[in-house]
Amino acid sequence: MSYPSKLLEKAVEQFSTLPGIGKRSALRMALHMLRQPKENVELFASSIVGMANGIKHCKVCNMVCDEETCSICSDPRRNRSVVCVVESVRDVLSIENTNTYNGLYHVLEGIISPMDGVGPSDLPIAELEERVAQGDVKEVVLALSTSMEGETTAFFLYNRLKKYDVKITAIARGVAFGDDLEYTDELTLAKSIENRQPFKI
Repeated sequence: MSYPSKLLEKAVEQFSTLPGIGKRSALRMALHMLRQPKENVELFASSIVGMANGIKHCKVCNMVCDEETCSICSDPRRNRSVVCVVESVRDVLSIENTNTYNGLYHVLEGIISPMDGVGPSDLPIAELEERVAQGDVKEVVLALSTSMEGETTAFFLYNRLKKYDVKITAIARGVAFGDDLEYTDELTLAKSIENRQPFKI
């Protein structure tokens, strides 16, 4: 596609790097931003830059936050004996929206996937083991996607944690095999959390 402006072309290229955004959608977004008041565009851009420069990862669970510790880990009302292991921040938000879980989290920010070059050492698995080894955690809930990579990760975590005095459970399989938690409806996800089962290999 030929563009009348190099600046427009550059903006389209950047929008098209977003997940699920093709060149046509990227062009629509860029042209939409071009029609907005300059101050709105600057606010949009500054919020993205501010997020990139200022966002932190919780020193306890690896959740994104503004402080050293996220609001979930610092909430004294949460059940600190249960840790739910998830793949991404989106999964935390999905589970929180069900209003059925009151424990803590551990965000892996990925799953073991040799095809993508992601091994156990690329994920904060050692940090999870350290949390369990301290003895305060009584249950680890494996709430990972039911894909082959998710199952592989769950199996690896089970083998790492089974030597500790901790109950290891997995969300009930109301979540279909191969589904991502992000796209699972809240009722199904809520029931999966409530009816979690002992993890079996």
